[in-house]
Amino acid sequence: MRIIGLLSLLIPGIVGAIGIKLMRDSVFLIAQVPFKYLGDAAYVYVLQGLVGLILAMGGIGFVAGYVFYRDRKRGKVSDRYQKK
Repeated sequence: MRIIGLLSLLIPGIVGAIGIKLMRDSVFLIAQVPFKYLGDAAYVYVLQGLVGLILAMGGIGFVAGYVFYRDRKRGKVSDRYQKK
């Protein structure tokens, strides 16, 4: 059961890391594989940066939500965040 929990956090963590890498590469004007075939115009790097931002926010948000849910269930958050 613990391996399922580890995989449920590892996969979104990897997706978040890929998103951060895509954003970094778009700043340094390096097109990655799916975006490399769209050409060498400026919109390719903007599109790559936006996709990276979406992936990073999704991955980090999933992990943060999971940790928050677990801490709320165990009663380790402040009273403001407890369920009523």
